[in-house]
Amino acid sequence: MASDVLRRRLMLASLALFALPAAAQPDYPSRPVKIIVSLPPGSGADSTARFIAQKLGDRFHQPFVVENRPGANGFIGARAAAEAAPDGYTLFVGSNSSMVTNAALFRTLPYDPVKDFVPVERLARFAMVVVVPASSPYKTLGNLVDAIRQSPGKLNYASGSAGYQVYTELFHERFRLKGNAISYKGTAPAMTDVAAGNVDYGIGEISAVLPLIRAGRIRPLAVTDAQRLKDLPQVPTVAESGAPGFDVTAWTGVFAPARVPETIVKALSDAVRTAMQQPDSIRFVTGLGGTVYPGSPQELRRFQLAEIARTREIVKSAAIPVE
Repeated sequence: MASDVLRRRLMLASLALFALPAAAQPDYPSRPVKIIVSLPPGSGADSTARFIAQKLGDRFHQPFVVENRPGANGFIGARAAAEAAPDGYTLFVGSNSSMVTNAALFRTLPYDPVKDFVPVERLARFAMVVVVPASSPYKTLGNLVDAIRQSPGKLNYASGSAGYQVYTELFHERFRLKGNAISYKGTAPAMTDVAAGNVDYGIGEISAVLPLIRAGRIRPLAVTDAQRLKDLPQVPTVAESGAPGFDVTAWTGVFAPARVPETIVKALSDAVRTAMQQPDSIRFVTGLGGTVYPGSPQELRRFQLAEIARTREIVKSAAIPVE
């Protein structure tokens, strides 16, 4: 009888272990991990995702593969990540657009930026730059402001995502302007169209605009950060140019689908934080014009919630329609 009880207990224990998600096993990861990015190649989110994918691959001895799923204000990629199995084999490098701005701009979303994700680690933050085509007659931010003010709703601006539309409308609100938004599937195509002269102006993150500035294809008029950038020391801030206190930046972070085991989240968070604090990582992000911006899962969640609240206030003060 005793042996039957023992056999039964061993069988139940084996079945329980077998029933655990694969990711809960101590050999995680035992196969390739997918990292979804809701923006196209060339964005800060894509660049940092590819960099950290290589770092995580080296750390865990398994491929971490980036998959771009741009479009629909980030809905496509974010929803795909949110609906993935919570086993640690699908991650999401989200940005302020997908994980904050959408929550403030849309009454209904096909995913919940908070409930459908568990935060893993922040990656980097990027200042943004107000730019015009190199052939533009506007040499300063004051020139652009005067032109928009003289022709309300006539000048077009490039919007690479919902986030950039919010920040551009905040810029408009501070200067009492009205422009016409032209939407794109990411910052890179938006800034390419600015460079081509197909739109009059735009706001893009530093990693996307710096190569175009250096190539002489677009002209920087002002940066959105509180301080001037070391890469563009001659370019004033928006705050210096007539909007005191103006200070907005883009950021990226790693998230996983909700209900991923805490042990996996911790392992990933520790690995990402360690990797991003290495000298080569700091050089990489600095080379993009950004700043390494680490933070624990708890810090990332607090930051995300605070940013959602702040963005909702921006949407309200700038009278941006909520869809």
